[in-house]
Amino acid sequence: MSILTHSTLGTSDLARASAFYDQVLAPLGYMRLLDIDGRIAGWGVAAAQFMVGYPRNGESATASNGLTIGLAAPSRAAIDEFHRRALALGATDEGAPGERPFAPNAYAAYIRDLDGHKIAASCRQPG
Repeated sequence: MSILTHSTLGTSDLARASAFYDQVLAPLGYMRLLDIDGRIAGWGVAAAQFMVGYPRNGESATASNGLTIGLAAPSRAAIDEFHRRALALGATDEGAPGERPFAPNAYAAYIRDLDGHKIAASCRQPG
């Protein structure tokens, strides 16, 4: 069981962010499950756990330095496709798909989304 209920990232353009994440999260098996009044959208499997929305305080959305949102992926191929789609849609490469030293069989890719947030997709499936 995860200790987190959800993660939310701020955006300056919810329609753009939603279209981006609809495409990028599909290979990971996540779909959009939540849209609230054009303010927030959420993706997940059974419940929306990854959300993007306008900051509630009305101030500009900014990317947090040092924050990485890590998303579980079902396979290495899904990670490769997540990364490929993200870059094709304008994201920045923050770490190409590949093995990582943080756990046995760890495989991950890192991107910065259209608002500058760092997102990782990873799995522990053997190659």
